[in-house]
Formats: sequence, structure tokens, C-alpha cells
Amino acid sequence: MSSNRTQFTNIDEYIASFPPEVQKILQELRAVIRSVAPDAGEKISYAVPTFTLHGNLVHFGGFTNHISLFPGSAAGEYFKDELAGYVTSKGTIQFPLNKPMPYDLIRRIVAFCVQENMKKSASKSKKKS
Repeated sequence: MSSNRTQFTNIDEYIASFPPEVQKILQELRAVIRSVAPDAGEKISYAVPTFTLHGNLVHFGGFTNHISLFPGSAAGEYFKDELAGYVTSKGTIQFPLNKPMPYDLIRRIVAFCVQENMKKSASKSKKKS
């Protein structure tokens, strides 16, 4: 898998580096994020797929036994009760590949991140005026 630190230039290349069954999950995850944040940009940052909207929005990555979502620590704290069944650390959530992906929960986490980024952006705009 992509743990060999290949330098990908875009998300399509990153996803293509995984086995077909994992590619399908990563593509669905990408589509879920895109559905919640249609205006977000896409790039590779920190060697993983990254969505940006007034700064970094969320990152995700594929690993041997799980898919990680990196929404930041505020989202992890906000959704901590719903994430109790998953391995988490500051700003990271691991979704095991041997269980269904909780796409509804991921949608809500991404929506939370969009709201947080919009608040930060509005706050910065007010300070500039």
C-alpha cells in the first residue's frame, strides 16, 4: 500500500496505489467529502489526500488494516461519544477495513469541519476590516 511514501501528485494517483477493494472505499470516502464540501480544493499534503476550504479541511489515508480520517482535534472531541468504538487519537480516527464505513458519521464530521473553517475564516475577515 502507500506506506512506502511515494510522492503522489494528486488524489487519483494516491487511490490507484491501493488494491481494488480499498480503492472503492477511498473513492466513496472522497465522494462523501465532496458531497458535503463541493467547493473544497483537493491536494496531496503530508503525503495524504487533503481537502481544503479556507485552510485544510480534512485529510484521509489508507493503511493496511484501516482508513484514517484526519479532521482535527475539535471534531474528534465534538464526536467523541459516537467515535467510542473506533481507535482515535488527537485529530485522527481509524475506521477498520473489516467493518462497514460509517459514511453518515463521516458526512457529519466533515460538515462540522466546514462550519469550523467558515467560522475561522469569518473571524479573520472581521479582524482585517
